Amino acid sequence: MSLILGILDSGGAAVPASVLAYDSIATVTISSATANIDFTSIPATYTHLQIRGIARNSNASNGGLNINMQFNSDTGSNYSHHYLGTYQGEGAAVWAGGTANESFIIPFLMPTNSLGANIFSAGVIDILDYANTNKYKTIRALGGYDMNGATSGYNYLNFNSGNWRSTNAITSIKLYGTSANFMQYSQFALYGIKGS
Repeated sequence: MSLILGILDSGGAAVPASVLAYDSIATVTISSATANIDFTSIPATYTHLQIRGIARNSNASNGGLNINMQFNSDTGSNYSHHYLGTYQGEGAAVWAGGTANESFIIPFLMPTNSLGANIFSAGVIDILDYANTNKYKTIRALGGYDMNGATSGYNYLNFNSGNWRSTNAITSIKLYGTSANFMQYSQFALYGIKGS
């Protein structure tokens, strides 16, 4: 591994593995329908955070619904987010936009219970400089799901970003679905990323 890291490093020297380490902080796996997932008491000992998740929504309507995210129990209009997405994953339908003064950030969507059995979205959320008390907090996320040939619904891919207009260090994260619960086997894992 050090050889590969050495090749990637523009200075020619190997990057210490500790600099690039992802430490597992907590993992939550849903055993029954659950309204929200909370990561609390997040240590301030990392440079960035990352959440990796798979999710499915219990709503019976057709289509995908938001996963929403809040920090430090802040439910005020202190969030903004931007989104770029495509249906079918091949540019068949593309959209982009953004909203300000929201009470949450939308990192990615998850399929509803009507879209076929065992279909989950997958996504990765990076939360940058989460413990820095001199700046607002920024996230970027990549997510999507594949309908695996199902006739109802569509394949979906998105790249989103957002910010929380607070200089407070992030000590807790809440994830919750729009209009319904996370279904059984949804899972989210929180990692801390060490920096140099």
